[in-house]
Amino acid sequence: MQASKRRFLIGVPLAASALLLGAAQGKPQKERVIKVEARKFRFAPNVIEVRQGEAVVLELRALDFAHGFNIPELQTRIDLVPGKTVKLRLQPAQAGRFGFLCDNFCGAGHEEMAGTLVVTA
Repeated sequence: MQASKRRFLIGVPLAASALLLGAAQGKPQKERVIKVEARKFRFAPNVIEVRQGEAVVLELRALDFAHGFNIPELQTRIDLVPGKTVKLRLQPAQAGRFGFLCDNFCGAGHEEMAGTLVVTA
């Protein structure tokens, strides 16, 4: 067998072992990015699904007005400024359904500007 082929066959299991070992030692995992747009009177998407313990970054962008993004049960809140993207890092520790809403009055349909963060085990 050629030396380069032998090194490849040995290197693949070693690389896989290193990845598994890194995960077992609590190395930071890559964050999943989820883009969310806010406009009168809705969030898109209005249902966000993540896994329990998954590291995610919500990239939130207000398209028309200064909105708020609030997940009361997770004690998480951020202001959204029109035309700017803000990042909110989450790593939900518990499974469940958590409502989110705009908490900056934005007009007659404001009460309907809400959604759900679904965290699965």
